[in-house]
Amino acid sequence: MKILFPKFDKIGMPLLSVAVSALFVLEAKRQLRKRTRPKLERLVRNGSVAAVAMPALRLLLVPGMYAAARYAEKNKLGLLSQRHTPQWLRYMAGFLLLDYSNYLWHVLLHKSSLLWRFHNVHHIDLDLDLSTAWRFHIGENVASVPYRGGAVFLLGVPAPLVLVYELLFEGCTAFHHSNMRLPYNLEQKLSNIMVTPRMHGIHHSIVGEETNSNFSIIFSWWDRLHRTFRLNIPQDDIVIGVPSYRDPKEQAPLRLLLMPFEQQRPWKLPNGTVPERHERPHQEWLLP
Repeated sequence: MKILFPKFDKIGMPLLSVAVSALFVLEAKRQLRKRTRPKLERLVRNGSVAAVAMPALRLLLVPGMYAAARYAEKNKLGLLSQRHTPQWLRYMAGFLLLDYSNYLWHVLLHKSSLLWRFHNVHHIDLDLDLSTAWRFHIGENVASVPYRGGAVFLLGVPAPLVLVYELLFEGCTAFHHSNMRLPYNLEQKLSNIMVTPRMHGIHHSIVGEETNSNFSIIFSWWDRLHRTFRLNIPQDDIVIGVPSYRDPKEQAPLRLLLMPFEQQRPWKLPNGTVPERHERPHQEWLLP
């Protein structure tokens, strides 16, 4: 299985690093939501979790998806690998379908009690910013390999597209997890096409109905299609995290790595109440 991808590693990753560095500066200068925990504390903790999990992405996921695409292409397997499919259509439809498959994966992470054990590590962060974008348990990253590799195989997307999509996937994940305040009018227009920081901030709310919305990764269309689209929550009203995990001491890296293997708590605050919010009309209207 091919592991080295020169253009991906020598061109794509440096460009992604530049974009991430710019986001890191911008979210510090234009803060969207007020922090509840010290920035350095979270950088160390989230960075520690990411350091364990990230190698699985580069050494398993990317090579696995690429190999699946090459095999489907070579054997003319998969939806888009048929002989008479134009190349431009394979790339365009392939990009859209890859993104749709990741919307479905994200929904599955929330609906499956087994997968949620691992995805919960991402959600119990008490703040939401750029560092949260890579705070994923290694178990979740490993579990994504057969799903995302299988999606690539069934779709029959071109192998080079897999690498391009993965770079944009990571870049957009960094963007919408960032705590960067975009001009409201600009973000209102952007959210019609792609996932933005305000839109994804709602997904990290302690209110269950809000957590189970806005699952898209790049394009926001999939949430509109499945009626999981929600914008009408003011950012100042959002409390980030999971209600039953509010103790900052539980954010220690070792504790986070062991958390999926412990009994999961019900969706309640420490006082036993379930967070709720009065439903506002017009879910598709972005509020500041």
